Amino acid sequence: MSPRSTTPRDFVYLDNAATSLPKAVGVADAVRAALLRAGNPGRSAHVLSIRSARDLFAARERLAGFFGSADSSRFVFTENATTALNIAIKGILRPGDHVVTTSVEHNSVMRPLRRMEEGGCRITVVPAGRDGVVDAKAVLSAIRKDTRLVAVVHASNVSGAIQPVGEIVRGARRLGAFTLVDAAQTAGGLPIHLGDLPADMLAAPGHKGLLGPQGTGFLYVREGVPLAPLIEGGTGSRSEEDHQPDFYPDALESGTQNSVGLAGLAVSLSWLLRKGADNIRKKEMGLIAELIEGMERIRGVTVFGPKDTAKCVSVLSFLVEGMDPAETGRRLEKGFGILVRAGLHCSPNSHRTLGTFPEGTVRLSPGPFTTRKEIALLLRALRKISASRR
Repeated sequence: MSPRSTTPRDFVYLDNAATSLPKAVGVADAVRAALLRAGNPGRSAHVLSIRSARDLFAARERLAGFFGSADSSRFVFTENATTALNIAIKGILRPGDHVVTTSVEHNSVMRPLRRMEEGGCRITVVPAGRDGVVDAKAVLSAIRKDTRLVAVVHASNVSGAIQPVGEIVRGARRLGAFTLVDAAQTAGGLPIHLGDLPADMLAAPGHKGLLGPQGTGFLYVREGVPLAPLIEGGTGSRSEEDHQPDFYPDALESGTQNSVGLAGLAVSLSWLLRKGADNIRKKEMGLIAELIEGMERIRGVTVFGPKDTAKCVSVLSFLVEGMDPAETGRRLEKGFGILVRAGLHCSPNSHRTLGTFPEGTVRLSPGPFTTRKEIALLLRALRKISASRR
């Protein structure tokens, strides 16, 4: 997993939880090639339209292969995970429905849920522990007869803590509730097999752990889930009818798809299929272990979230005592060329849970191309920043 890319590496990039960088060789070339010959997929019978349609088909098939699904049509393309989560939440809920979620969700889940609450839905938020992990039994005990949906993040985008989604999903199914898993921080970096994780819906972006371009993502919808479309319009199929098609993926895919970005996603998925999620996780957890060990030796630095790499993904939050996280992030960039993310990370409830609200934390997120040398540079920089504070 050498850092093979055309992207200049004149900085240390540790913000892969926001967007992966660099990409594997071939992704940028695929986007450029698709842009130069982009037809409208599924809208015409000419050669350029067909080529773009094949790009979509290749990406869809590779998603199904990567996530262990026999039916690629159940993978609906979206602009990002936020759109996918909105489609799921607003498509499954009706006035009077009850929803169970957790205190470590991203705003892409909480804000749509609060909108649905205004329309007559009721929401129960199950608090996680100070380590950022929710108790599966507490989530399942919150399910009632009128519970229609259980929405849970697979791993926190703040602490990296992996949630017990397998137990939650299987228990919710037994109790008759639909399930939605936000896999924004796990897709690509943590093995997910939909045969073992029987979620009704799973949302993920293409530009994070899947190493694809921005503007790509998907929503997986298990067969039999009654999901109403968020957007209706042209699909290139059944154009003689006024009503939206009821078959997948057309039921939830209206308008021209991002065939250019999805051509790049198809290439990154091919790379991931060759490397394997297990190998990527092994590499990233080695880096996280070095970070945790090194940071715990630096006076004045506090690390949040699980210390056991078996319980987290490649995301780690920290604070330097007496220093605003934004200032720490600024010093890392200006003084050492290290790019991180500071603040609330669009998940204020996670910070309330961890006790880091309202200032937030500094977040580090190594990726599959991060090197041990870059981790060493980060640790040296933190030692200098912490010493300067004193």
